[in-house]
Amino acid sequence: MYYIIILMILAADQAVKHAVRANMELGGSIPLIEGIVHITYITNTGGAFSLLQGHTAFLIVVTAALTAAIVLYIHKNRKNGSFTLLLALSLICGGGLGNLIDRARLGSVVDFIDFRVFPVFNVADICVCCGCGLLLIHMVFSGRREAVESESAEAEQEALERESAV
Repeated sequence: MYYIIILMILAADQAVKHAVRANMELGGSIPLIEGIVHITYITNTGGAFSLLQGHTAFLIVVTAALTAAIVLYIHKNRKNGSFTLLLALSLICGGGLGNLIDRARLGSVVDFIDFRVFPVFNVADICVCCGCGLLLIHMVFSGRREAVESESAEAEQEALERESAV
């Protein structure tokens, strides 16, 4: 199932980017809701928020290594792993691969969702951000669950020790 999620994200991301490249001129903008959201075709040679501009080779290597590690982790844990964690990693992987393909093939990432008050982004970016958010939620709640389970185990151990002392 996780591989299907990755492939669906990848297909959707690449299809929309292809439509933007095929139907718009670089720098062109089409308002969906005037002044609020536009489809603006730009390219980005950097990472998130245009960080590391011009370091395409570095971004390719890092993204390829991280997505490979995620795929291996998903493969090893797909049957017994946490659904939330594996879903989060699938979102991150699908988005990462979408932008990786752009960087490797075009030398830059196609961005087009423009809210005018935020950097222009794409479907892959949305998936990576949602995956990171879900990963944080997983980490917070799995940490709390482990703490509760640990406290419960300690309380049980203390109760057993009291009973055996009597």
